[in-house]
Amino acid sequence: MRWTNLNFKRMNNITKYFLSLLFLLLSLCAYSQNGQGRDKIKSLKVAFITERVGLTSSEATSFWPVYNEHEEALGQLRRNERREVNNKMNDLDLLTEDEIDKVLDTLLDLEAQKQELNASFISDIRKIISPKKTFLLIRAEIDFKKRLLQEMQKRRRGER
Repeated sequence: MRWTNLNFKRMNNITKYFLSLLFLLLSLCAYSQNGQGRDKIKSLKVAFITERVGLTSSEATSFWPVYNEHEEALGQLRRNERREVNNKMNDLDLLTEDEIDKVLDTLLDLEAQKQELNASFISDIRKIISPKKTFLLIRAEIDFKKRLLQEMQKRRRGER
């Protein structure tokens, strides 16, 4: 009886994982068909992280506002980086050495801000979820990005 329950639980986890992956892939297909891709990817990411980390409903209530605030702050830093650094890289031949030096200083400052933001986030989030779940969160974010990139590469090659 116990062995059967373990197999059922394992099968249940495999089924959840497969359904999550299927949901991810189907949603990414829908992403390419309409302009609401960011929202769909965000909702997929929320579902992926919730399952992978194993957030309880009470943890999720406290977790998501902190996580969303962190994501918004990171997004703002990325937009600043694109505006202040990446756009100037396109005009590299037109910049003087002093201007390039200032761009590098800006890049270093933005990287330091990202590092500080991430350290602060981990410090805050580990007060809400356990250290193990914090580690699972980090791993889930990496896995989600890998899968998203793989799916985008498949789409570019015309695969489904």
